[in-house]
Amino acid sequence: MTNDEVIETISNAVSQVPGIRALFLSGSYGNGLSDEYSDIDFVLVSEDGATDAVAKVWREAVELTGEIVLWWDRTNVPVLINAITEDWTRTDVIILKPDQMGRQTQRALKPLFDHDDIYKQLAENTPKPSPNLKRFRYEVEEFIRILGLLYLAAGREEYINGVLGVYHLRNKLVDLLIEETDAPNRGGILHLNRLITDEQKDLLMSMPPAVPSQDAMISAQLAYAAAYLPRARKRAERLGMDWPERFEAATWAKLEETLSIQRPYD
Repeated sequence: MTNDEVIETISNAVSQVPGIRALFLSGSYGNGLSDEYSDIDFVLVSEDGATDAVAKVWREAVELTGEIVLWWDRTNVPVLINAITEDWTRTDVIILKPDQMGRQTQRALKPLFDHDDIYKQLAENTPKPSPNLKRFRYEVEEFIRILGLLYLAAGREEYINGVLGVYHLRNKLVDLLIEETDAPNRGGILHLNRLITDEQKDLLMSMPPAVPSQDAMISAQLAYAAAYLPRARKRAERLGMDWPERFEAATWAKLEETLSIQRPYD
C-alpha cells in the first residue's frame, strides 16, 4: 500500500465506530511537509480517550494495511500507540478526549473526518514561545561539564567512553545550530537537513570523527569546544543570559593542569 492508501484505509475503518469523533493527520502529513520517507502521525479523538477498547479498534484498522511486526501500545506515553507493518510503514496515533484537544492547532492538523467540527474550535497556530534561558544555561553548562571530563577519560585511558563524549558534544552543537535558525516545523530527529543552513552543514561536516584513541579523543573534543562555546556565548549575549564564566574558567584550568590543554579560541 502507498501511504495515501494506508491513510484512507485506516480512516474508513474507524470513522463510523461509536465513540470515535474525529481523526486528524499530524506531523509532516498534517503540516504538508511529508515525503516518501515520512511516518504517518494521527490524532484520534475518542469520547473515552485511550481505552483498551479504542486501542483494539485501532489495531484492527492498522492490520488492514499489513501485518504488524512492531506494536507499542501506550508504552512510553499513555495516549500513544506506535506500529510498524511488514513493509515498514510506520504509524503513530495519539488518542485524546475532546477536552484534551486544546493544545492542538489547525496549522498542525489535517482533518480526515470530524463529526463534531472540533477543528474549527482549535487555535490557528501556537504562539511562539519565549527563549528558555534556564534550559539554555543548562545546555551550556552540560557541554562544559562533558568537556571537563576529558581529563578523567584520558587519565583512565577510557577511550571508548571518550568517543561517547564526542557524540554528546556533537549533539549539543547540533541543538545549538537548530536554535540559531529558529526553524519552524522541526519534526523528528531525521529532519536535520531542513533545519540548518548550508554554512552550519559545512561546519558539521568539517568536524573530526570520533576515534577511540587519546590524541583523537582530545583533538575532537577541542574542535567541538571551539565550534560550540563561542557561538553559544554570542547567543547568550543576544538573549541576555549570564555566562557561566567561573565554571568555564575552572574547566579550562583543570584541562591545562592535567593535559596541558589550552583553550582553542579567544
